[in-house]
Amino acid sequence: MKVLVVDDSRVMRQIVVRTLRQAGFDGVDVVEATNGAEGLDAVSNERPDIVLSDWNMPEMTGIDFLTSLRARGDDTPFGFVTSEGSPEMRERASGAGALFLIAKPFNADTFADTLSPILG
Repeated sequence: MKVLVVDDSRVMRQIVVRTLRQAGFDGVDVVEATNGAEGLDAVSNERPDIVLSDWNMPEMTGIDFLTSLRARGDDTPFGFVTSEGSPEMRERASGAGALFLIAKPFNADTFADTLSPILG
């Protein structure tokens, strides 16, 4: 199982990876990218089983990243791990093809509950 974590903050990527491990997904292979443009390349090159992306990033935002993936016919499971979780953002994310939006702060239980149906 391969997870792509996309966030412009190195510390936040580390927190997401640590939370994945704490949630029981310690056997996953993690690939990281610092923005949506790098994320697009990583999806092509690494073929992850799921993408966990921040929303607000330089170069290419998370929602633009997701929209670009779907526009090229890529249906890799995709979810947001981001600081905002307004109803409008959740609706926009869902409409673009995201499976979930986890708002910060989050914990291992949130990850386990959200990701278990997807990652098994």
